[in-house]
Amino acid sequence: MIAAQSLTFGYTPNSPIFQGFNWQVQRGETWAILGSSGCGKTTLLYLLAGLRIPTHGRIEIDGERLTRPRPNSGLILQDYGLLPWATVRENAGLGLRVRGFYGDDGKHTPKNFQPENRVEYWLERLGLNEVADKYPSQISGGQRQRTAIARTLALSPDLLLMDEPFSSLDAITREDLQYLTLSLCEEQKLTLVIVTHSIEEAASLGGKILLVGASPRVFENPHVRDDDYRNSGKFRDLCDLLWKEMRGDPHPALSRGERVEI
Repeated sequence: MIAAQSLTFGYTPNSPIFQGFNWQVQRGETWAILGSSGCGKTTLLYLLAGLRIPTHGRIEIDGERLTRPRPNSGLILQDYGLLPWATVRENAGLGLRVRGFYGDDGKHTPKNFQPENRVEYWLERLGLNEVADKYPSQISGGQRQRTAIARTLALSPDLLLMDEPFSSLDAITREDLQYLTLSLCEEQKLTLVIVTHSIEEAASLGGKILLVGASPRVFENPHVRDDDYRNSGKFRDLCDLLWKEMRGDPHPALSRGERVEI
């Protein structure tokens, strides 16, 4: 689905964040992008969203070169991106209103898009019915995040991009939304790319984990959807491995640039 080919990008000419970077994401996969602060995690997400354009190389999604934001991609930001003067219901329906304004132009709205107002469905599905007429300042952080998810899913995306969406939430709410995200991706057949600075979150959501840094590496995590995986030894082993790699104590196979499966 996603192909990054010889990707080079930097905010200044002499300090590239990515240089000759290649990466493949298949449809239906869940990927977590992990790394230390300033390593380029969010920059990569913005490149995938079409909000940044590579200096050299290219990004293709479904075989088409990405040169602008793609209407079939959904982006959920860390601060939720909700309009403070709009109710939960109005925020959830904002994307559909924008699409209605532009019409079937292939840029803001996918070609042959069949408009279907599923805002009420997603409000109910995400447990927001009781707060649908309240404003963002009147609801909890978890409810604001669910509103952002409802707004995105109402547009029927095939690719979901998330930038540290649960970092400001309490532990219980964060875990509930992590489980919800995985179940929605499976239910809606979504491809997920989520940026996180949390090793545990990356291991909880990413069927594959891209560790961004001077030498990007991929960790296979095939058990991510297993029951009670987070309490398993395999989960702890993966977290330990990621922790050591981030601290500069790589697994022997990783020093050879190989994928590692736990």
